[in-house]
Amino acid sequence: MDGPIRGSVASPLAGLFPKPRIGVSLLFLMNGFMIGSWAPKIPEFATRLALTEGQLGLMILTFGIGSLVMMPLGGAQIARHGSMLVAKVLAICLVPTLLFVSLAGNAWLGAASMFLFGGFAGAMDVAMNANAVEVEKSMRRSIMSSCHAFWSLGGLIGAGIGGFVIAHAGVMTHAFLLTALAAAMLAIAWPMVLKDQPHPGEDKPKAKLPMTPLPWLIGIVALFCMVPEGSILDWGALYLRKELGASVTLSGFAYAAFSLTMAIMRFAGDLLRDRLGAVRTMRISAVLAIIGMTMAGLAPNAATVIIGFAIAGIGISNMVPIAFSAAGNMPGLAPGVGISVATFLGYSGMLFAPSLIGFVAEHTGFAVVFLALPVLFIVVLILSNLARHADSIK
Repeated sequence: MDGPIRGSVASPLAGLFPKPRIGVSLLFLMNGFMIGSWAPKIPEFATRLALTEGQLGLMILTFGIGSLVMMPLGGAQIARHGSMLVAKVLAICLVPTLLFVSLAGNAWLGAASMFLFGGFAGAMDVAMNANAVEVEKSMRRSIMSSCHAFWSLGGLIGAGIGGFVIAHAGVMTHAFLLTALAAAMLAIAWPMVLKDQPHPGEDKPKAKLPMTPLPWLIGIVALFCMVPEGSILDWGALYLRKELGASVTLSGFAYAAFSLTMAIMRFAGDLLRDRLGAVRTMRISAVLAIIGMTMAGLAPNAATVIIGFAIAGIGISNMVPIAFSAAGNMPGLAPGVGISVATFLGYSGMLFAPSLIGFVAEHTGFAVVFLALPVLFIVVLILSNLARHADSIK
């Protein structure tokens, strides 16, 4: 009797977690791990290159420029060669980039390494999301929230262990360790990533920008959801170090706490949307994000900031997947067009706004900045009815 019982259990599990789903999830995990590993390196990077907040903001700006330069190039290559090949090539290129950042001995080399880091991370992001869409089609079910959960989980691991390793083993040991771990994740994912067919005719239509306001409004929702996420990633650790006197290890938990709650809630995201609907989920999420960011801005100590970021992670977790899903399900518009607008605006906010925040924080401090960010979520609340498109049948 043991044989039939095992078979009845294994068959549903194999249907829920086929190899292509595992493969693309590992790509998200690896990309998030690289981004999360950057967070605890920021204070040391700024100290090593003697950067002020404004100059560090320029460095982060080069990360954003690299991403926005490489993202459309990656999209064109996906149309020509398929997402699997492009995702794998970009992942190989991404693996050593944080090692380059750690070896940079002056501002020019730092800027060049940040450009490559941002470029390959951003382009890989496009490719792995495209591959996730292909896996969704092959499975005929949504997996996007869980894929983004693995990205957050990777960020949690990278940020969580980064501060500890840097404090106890040094910057270069950390750099070599994270490079080896990222390479291992890619090696495991390599044979499982779904091979999809190229679509050489799709890159031309996607170049036409939609003239209706709806996709741009949803893009603004994505933008205002991702600006605070990028701010916590790039400035959370420095906020704890400079203004609240936290240790290197403790400051690394700023983004780690945010990533932990975000990962947990993204794993539950599909179930929540089925129960509550996209609009209600978006509204509850926005309120939680407002509470968390306000707590972080008013915090008297590092522990309160970390709790605030954790609450913000609960709120922000499913806002971006809902926005992207709504963008891809708008009536009368090709899914790729809506998603491209939401992705461009959303990632522009995540990549460029933190650099502007660096200049502002140099004059006002980070507490004021984090206290101002909840205003963006108020706008999301006002536009939350647009999330109804995420409930459309694909």
